[in-house]
Amino acid sequence: MVQPCADDDTPRADRSVIALPLLHGHRPGRQYTCLYRCGDACAHEPPNPSDNEYFGTILERSLSRRGALKAGAVLTLAAGATGALAGTAAAAPGDRVRPGAPVRPPRGLDYPTVPVNNADAVTVPPGYRSNVVIRWGDPIVEGAPAFDFDAQTPEAQAQQFGYNNDFCGVLPLPGRGDRYVMFNNHEYTIEPLMFRGYDPANPTEAQYRIGLEAHGLSVHVVERDRRTGEMRSVLDPQLNRRYTGSAEFVIDGPAAGSDLLKTSVDPTGTRVFGTLNNCAGGVTPWGTFLSGEENFNQYFANAGAVTDATVRARAARYGITTGASERKWERFDRRFDMVAEPNEPNRFGWIVEVDPLDPAAPPVKHTALGRFKHEGATIHLTRDGRAVAYMGDDERFDYVYKFVSDDRMMRGSSRRAREHNRTLLTKGTLYVARFTGDSPAAEIDGTGKLPADGRFDGGGEWIRLAAGETSFVEGMTADEVYVFTRLAADRVGATKMDRPEDVEANPRTGRVYIALTNNTDRGRAGRAGADEANPRNSNRYGHVIELVEERDDAAALRFGWSILLVCGDPNSPDTWFGGFDKSQVSPITSPDNVAFDRHGNLWISTDSGRNLAAGGLPGINDGLYGVSLEGPTRGRTTLFASVPNGAEACGPVVTDDFVLISPQHPGDLDGGSIEAPASNWPDGGDSQPRPSVVNIWREGRGGRPGRIGE
Repeated sequence: MVQPCADDDTPRADRSVIALPLLHGHRPGRQYTCLYRCGDACAHEPPNPSDNEYFGTILERSLSRRGALKAGAVLTLAAGATGALAGTAAAAPGDRVRPGAPVRPPRGLDYPTVPVNNADAVTVPPGYRSNVVIRWGDPIVEGAPAFDFDAQTPEAQAQQFGYNNDFCGVLPLPGRGDRYVMFNNHEYTIEPLMFRGYDPANPTEAQYRIGLEAHGLSVHVVERDRRTGEMRSVLDPQLNRRYTGSAEFVIDGPAAGSDLLKTSVDPTGTRVFGTLNNCAGGVTPWGTFLSGEENFNQYFANAGAVTDATVRARAARYGITTGASERKWERFDRRFDMVAEPNEPNRFGWIVEVDPLDPAAPPVKHTALGRFKHEGATIHLTRDGRAVAYMGDDERFDYVYKFVSDDRMMRGSSRRAREHNRTLLTKGTLYVARFTGDSPAAEIDGTGKLPADGRFDGGGEWIRLAAGETSFVEGMTADEVYVFTRLAADRVGATKMDRPEDVEANPRTGRVYIALTNNTDRGRAGRAGADEANPRNSNRYGHVIELVEERDDAAALRFGWSILLVCGDPNSPDTWFGGFDKSQVSPITSPDNVAFDRHGNLWISTDSGRNLAAGGLPGINDGLYGVSLEGPTRGRTTLFASVPNGAEACGPVVTDDFVLISPQHPGDLDGGSIEAPASNWPDGGDSQPRPSVVNIWREGRGGRPGRIGE
C-alpha cells in the first residue's frame, strides 16, 4: 500500500510478469460515484433530444439516385479533410510488428507493464516508487487544523485540501529549484462516505456547509527532493489558498452582464459565489490554470416547478433536476432553488481561469468559451500566437468545441504580459465540430468491425457559433449562444459524440486527441446509431480519436480524423489499438484524461465505473496507460500504474522526472461504508479512504531518481 512516507514499500508489479493476464470474476460496482458526481446521469434519458442527423444517415440518403450530386459533394468534403491526415504517424502495413514478435518500447514508454489487478494500492512497475503528496483534509494554509474525520467543520475544510481531487497541474516556480505551484480541482463530495450517520433525506446545515467548502480549487506549493524523488506539499504563506463553493468569482467575456446571468444577489450579472463540479482542466502557455465546471446541473432543484416554459425547456437541455436535488442544498440557500433564482444555474458550466502567482487576481469564469458540462479546456497556440482552446461536453450525444482568440499571446513574464494574457480567453470565436466519415454507411454496422478501407476515419468542419456580440446561429442572440451553447450546437447540426471528455493537442505535433469515455445509449431505440466517428452501438468501453487540423493550423475550419483506439478487452474483435498487435497491449476502458510526455507519447487515465464489471471484461482497477503514437508501435497501450479499489485515475501529469496521478473516490464499491470501508488507502490500517495526489518516480543509479520510461 502506498503510504505517505517514501520509506514505505510501494507495491510494484512482479518483475517476472511478461503476459498481460485478465482477472476472472467481477469487481463490485460503485454505489455512490455516479449519484454524487453527475446526479446518476446515465440512469436518466440523455438531455439532447435534438434530431441532428449523424453522417451515416446523410450519406445513405445522398447515395440515392436523386442525391448522387449531393453525395459527391459530401464525399469530396470528407476526402479533402482526410487529406490532412497524410502526415500522421500511422505505420504502413509492411512496417507493422508481426503478431507475437518482441517489440522495443519507444523512448518514454520503456517500463515493465503493470498487470491488471484489484490491489488496494497505487501499483507501479518494478524499479519505480511513489509517495502521497497531499490528501483530503491536509492543511493548505498556515494555521489550518489537522484533519479529524470525526470533527469536521466548514471553517477547517475551507483551509484544507478539498474532497475528490481531479485535475492536477504544476508549474515550476522561478528560481526556486525543485519547487512547483500545484493546482487541483475538487470535483464533488460523497456525503455518505464523509459523515457518520449521514441521512440523505435530512442533511444538516453543517454537512451542507462542509460539503460546499470541500468543493472548488486548491493552489499550493509542492517541493520535490531531487535526492530521493519524494514530493511534499509546503505551507507557503504567499501562494497557498483555496477557492471553494462560497468564494467570489468574476464573470467576464461577451455574456458578462447579460440579463440571463443576473440574480437577486447579483443584479449586475458579473459576480458569482462558488465553483462546482470542477473536473479536468489545463495549463496555459502563459502560466495560468484552467478548470472546467462539469456536472453542475445536479446541485440545483425544482426546475420542473418553473412556470416559464422557455426557462424550463432550457433547464431540461442541461439536465437540471426537476424536483429536489440529491444533496438538498436548496434547503439552506435559495440560490439552489430554480423557482427562487431561475438564472443561478446559468452562472455555472463555464471554464474558470486562475493565476497561481497572483493571489490578488480574482478567479474568472470565461463566457466566451460557452456554457455546457465542461470536462476541461486545453490550450494550443497558432503559429501567430493566438490561443486555441479545445473542449468536450461530457454528456451522451453531446459535442466537441474549440475557441480561437482574437488576440495573440504576449511573450515573457512581466506584469504587463501576464495581465494581457489573462484577457486572451475573453474575445474570440466559438466553434462546434461536425465529423464526417469516408466509408459507406452499410460498412458501419455498430459492431466495431472495421470498414473496407481498414480504418475508422474521415473529415470534418468547425462550425461558427458566435464571436463577440455576433451570433452565427439563426434565431439566437449572442448572449443566448454563450449561455445556452448546447442549444446553439443543436441548431447547426453538430455531431453527437460518445461523451467527449479531455480534448488536447499534442505539443510536439499539434494533433488533437479526444477521449470519448463511453455511451451505452448509442443505437438504442430513438437514439442515434453508430457512425464512423462513434462506431459501436452500446459503446461500453469508449474510444480515442486523433484529429489533424487542415495545414496543421489550429485555427483552421476543416480537419481530418481517425480513431486511434477502440477500447475494451484486447481479445474482443470489436477493439482496435491503432493496428498494433493486440496480444501485446493492456485491457483499457473508458478513457477520461489525457496527457503527453516530452517525447510526444500519449498518456491516458481511465474512469471505468460500472463498465469494467460488465460485458465480459474483468473487474480491473483503473489506471494510467502509456500509448505509442509513432511508427510500428503506434497503438501500443500498456498499463503504467493502477489506483486503489473503488478509485478512478485522474489528473495525470507526466514529466521526465516524475508522474502525478490523483486517485479519486477510493473505497466507493458496493457495500462499502464508513463502518466497513471498502478501501483503507492511503493511510492503511482501519482508516477511512481519502482522495489524494500521488507522485511516482523511477529509481536510478545510486538510489537517486532516474528518467521516467527510459
